[in-house]
Formats: sequence, C-alpha cells, structure tokens
Amino acid sequence: MAKHKKSTFFKDFKAFISKGNVVDMAVGVVIGGAFGKIVTGLVNYIINPFVGLFVKSGSLDSLKTVIHEATYKADGVTVDQAEVAILWGTWLQTIIDFLITALCIFVVLRIIVKAKNLAEYKKTMEAEAKAEADKKAAEEKAAEEKAAAEALAAKQARLEESTLKQEQLLVEIRNLLQKK
Repeated sequence: MAKHKKSTFFKDFKAFISKGNVVDMAVGVVIGGAFGKIVTGLVNYIINPFVGLFVKSGSLDSLKTVIHEATYKADGVTVDQAEVAILWGTWLQTIIDFLITALCIFVVLRIIVKAKNLAEYKKTMEAEAKAEADKKAAEEKAAEEKAAAEALAAKQARLEESTLKQEQLLVEIRNLLQKK
C-alpha cells in the first residue's frame, strides 16, 4: 500500500496564502480601505461644507425627517426613548462616497485596460513584423536557392556544351588523321 500524505491545516494555509492572486487581493483590500478613507475625507471635509452653503442646517449630515421625537426623563437630560428619524443627509453622503469611489475605480480600470490593450497591440504588431520578416527571409532564401540552381544548371549546360564540342573536335581530328 502506498503511503498517502496527509496535508495539515497550516501547509494548506501556507499554499493558499503564498499564491500570487491572494497576496494581490490582500494588497487591494488594504489599498481599498485607505482609499475609502480618502474618499470619506473628501466628502466630509470638502464636499459637505460646500453643500452646507445651500442647506439651512449647514451640514448634509443634519438633513433628516423626524418620525418620532426623543423623549426625556424628568431630569431633562437622560433620554427615555431615542429619536426615530430617516437620515437623508447621511444616506446622500453615502451615495456621494459610493459615486466618487466608483468613478475612481472606473478611471483606474479604464487606464489598466487601455494599457493592457496597448501591450497586446504591440505584441501583435511585433509578432506580425517577425512573421513578415521571416516570410521575407524565406522568400530571399528561396530566390537565392533558385538563382544558385539556375547558375548550376547554366554551368552544367556550358560544361556539357564544352564536352560536346571537344568530342566533335576529337572526331574531326581522328577523321583527318585517318584520311592522311
């Protein structure tokens, strides 16, 4: 019976974590988290104050529809029942966060896709140029071989013609010698 290796949890985890795509994903998550903070800061500290100029309360976060007011205990400080409200401003702020994040991701992905397409185009053009050069070299080689074959055939024809002339000359000499 062949021994079957048991893989341990840690070996499996090490194999999983050492894969390149897992590391890339982890880096993406960390960068995405940091980018989310940048977008939230942009919305909170730049866009919201600008929008606040047009909102009575001065802040997008303060836009809300109160369904039920908060009730307080007799001391007037302790909340007996919390306020129930629809927080429109917070929801709008979240939508703005999402739209900015989506726009940035779209722009980055578009750049990546264009770069990838450009690299593919260059690779294709290089392959086509190489194929064209190989074809031209093959045609030149075939032309050289044809020219060499034609030169050889011409040389062979001259040799045969020369041999034939020599034979004719020898026959004439022999005939002349026989007549004498």
